[in-house]
Amino acid sequence: MKKDIHPQSYRTVVFKDFSCDESWLGRSCAPSRDTVVWEDGTEYPLIKLEISSASHPFFTGKMKFVDTAGRIDKFNKKFAKFAQKS
Repeated sequence: MKKDIHPQSYRTVVFKDFSCDESWLGRSCAPSRDTVVWEDGTEYPLIKLEISSASHPFFTGKMKFVDTAGRIDKFNKKFAKFAQKS
């Protein structure tokens, strides 16, 4: 294995999936401005996730639309004129 290619700034962080409101502790070097107090009373950096294995349809077996960027509405507006002609 090559030396000095991996970041040295690994730390314990809280990952939070906002689509299903589930959180867990992990280690990461991803930057974060937010912090949260965990169940043990310690404050950790918070990494916000839109989707994870806790909410992804492949792992849960449930189909759920997560549209935080408004892509579905944008698509429907763009192609509404073609649906009316049919």
